[in-house]
Amino acid sequence: MPADFPPIETAAEAANEAGSNAPPFLSVTELSQLLKRTVESNFEFVRVRAEISRPTRAASGHLYFTLKDEKNTLDGVCWKTVAGSLGVQPEEGLEVVVTGRLTIYGGRSKYQIVVQTMEMAGEGAMLKQLEERRRRLAAEGLFENDRKQSIPSMPAVIGVVTSPTGAVIRDILHRLRDRFGVHVLVWGTLVQGKEAAGQVARAIRGFDAMPADGPLPRPDLLIVARGGGSLEDLWAFNEEEVVRAVAGCRLPVISAIGHETDTTLIDFAGDRRAPTPTAAAEMAVPVRAELIARVGEIDTRLYRAVAQRIDMSGQAVRLAERGLLDPAEMVERRAQAVDLAVAGLDSGIERRLSNAALRLAGTVSRLRPPERRLAEVGASLASLGGRMAQVIDHQISLRAAALGQAARLLDANSFERVLDRGFALVAGADAKPLKRSAEAAAGADVTIRFADATRAARLDPDGPATPSPSKPRRSPRAKPAGDAQDSLF
Repeated sequence: MPADFPPIETAAEAANEAGSNAPPFLSVTELSQLLKRTVESNFEFVRVRAEISRPTRAASGHLYFTLKDEKNTLDGVCWKTVAGSLGVQPEEGLEVVVTGRLTIYGGRSKYQIVVQTMEMAGEGAMLKQLEERRRRLAAEGLFENDRKQSIPSMPAVIGVVTSPTGAVIRDILHRLRDRFGVHVLVWGTLVQGKEAAGQVARAIRGFDAMPADGPLPRPDLLIVARGGGSLEDLWAFNEEEVVRAVAGCRLPVISAIGHETDTTLIDFAGDRRAPTPTAAAEMAVPVRAELIARVGEIDTRLYRAVAQRIDMSGQAVRLAERGLLDPAEMVERRAQAVDLAVAGLDSGIERRLSNAALRLAGTVSRLRPPERRLAEVGASLASLGGRMAQVIDHQISLRAAALGQAARLLDANSFERVLDRGFALVAGADAKPLKRSAEAAAGADVTIRFADATRAARLDPDGPATPSPSKPRRSPRAKPAGDAQDSLF
């Protein structure tokens, strides 16, 4: 042991040499370290059979669980570096055999086993775990019949997941060649051992992920196959990873694991179960000879059906022929009917013409001669024309008198008469008359219309005009002859 943790006997001798009868003392840490070394040195390798209880995986990746039997319990731990390589993952109630070393965790004054390996305690424990896993996956619906796909009747490409060196692949290829030639893609994997489940699952997912237009043709069907063996030998096909890969595969999957009496969980998840790998090949493709015979049988049945249909059609034509009249007789009957119709048409036309002639004669007798009628109409028109001329002349005279009176009134009220009396009309630039001086600004250009002509002018060219004293308004009649009007302003 190291010098910093002396054995108990050494501490006691040191106390006696000091002349003290008191028992030696240790700190808690010292005692814990002594116990840890003692346990680890005496139980460096142990093999324990027990039932797992309360398995827990920490966020760090370490596994913690309890090993128990009918009376006692033992804490177990499996470090992250070892947990991934365990042959069996701990599950509640699983009976296992673990190997490892005992150690003491001083922080809680508890001893525990650090597990290095874990395996099933026996076939009974494996069957128990298998049944519990089957019930759990079935509860998720992975084994439902609604999820299963139909197997194609004549696949062009078949993918096989199995060992590339075993007898299984040779049996499958041999049986496929005997029955029907197809393209086979083999994805070699381990079919037994710790790494077998991962390889099989990756192979199934790899086939499922192949594109339809890739360098290799995408399989129409998958066969997952392995020969017979014990429950432990076939355990890889009971792993949850493989079962989920089969259940989630979009390609139809035939499970062919072991012999007819062997059952694995992928048999429930697959779309079809074959009792043997050879039987899987027989399920996948038909027999060439059977196909040829079936095609020949269909051809014979088709020939017979066509011949029978032709014969039945011929009989129907002959029966219809018996019910038909002679074409010449039918033409003669139609010709006779036409002759009778023509004769009836002639007599009918004659009767219609006779009746029309009688009606026309009666109408003529009731008509007056056209000359007389024309004379009467001419006299009426002449009389009507005279009266119309008188009326028109009278209306024209009335309209002319009214028009003359309106013209005289218009002329009397025309502003031109006002201009003749010496007034002038001042209009602005927009040709509107200016009634007030305020309507035109100083210097504005205006037009002045006199009785005989129109002149242009500018208002106030030399300044504002001086208002002239108002003069008494003179009557137009008092206007002296020859008085000229110089300016309006």
